[in-house]
Amino acid sequence: MIGGDRYADALEASERYVAESEALPIHAFNQTETLLGQGTLARELASQVPDEATVLVAVGGGGLIGGVAAWYAGEKTRVIGVEPVGAPTLTEALKAGRSVDAPAGSIAADSLAPRRVGELMFPIAQRHVDRVLLVDDDDIVRAQDVLWDVFRLILEPGGAAAFAAILSGLYKPSIDEHVVVVLCGGNAQR
Repeated sequence: MIGGDRYADALEASERYVAESEALPIHAFNQTETLLGQGTLARELASQVPDEATVLVAVGGGGLIGGVAAWYAGEKTRVIGVEPVGAPTLTEALKAGRSVDAPAGSIAADSLAPRRVGELMFPIAQRHVDRVLLVDDDDIVRAQDVLWDVFRLILEPGGAAAFAAILSGLYKPSIDEHVVVVLCGGNAQR
């Protein structure tokens, strides 16, 4: 089922479809099974990188960063969220102390612009996400271009957001810091 230009529109269309068809609903970010599944990425990373690392993760509804942060809870690895300036869902939630509606603009709106972060992931983010960085759309596009030109990777804007934080200098790793940049998403077009 495909519907709408933004995540909130697609969610509404899928909820209508579930109601009409009695299909099994699986929420993209606000469901326990989704968070657990997303956390498997961190499990894989943990076997490949040192205990003290920094993981940059794009944030939309928070399923991916929630799963990653839950996996690394209590560990020495830092988890940092990256959001578009035009879709600061986690940033606004952290300011308010709860999940709240936030602007849903940005070139990455199809994947990183739900109206709010998930209720399930929010307490995880409060405790285990080090901070959230906001990147400009121009930096996201530049990151997409560099990922294509240098690595021949095609990523949707949301998938390139975490890399945009490094490329723009918004996140500056310290000397000898191990940094993992999660490239994600499936809405790629080139």
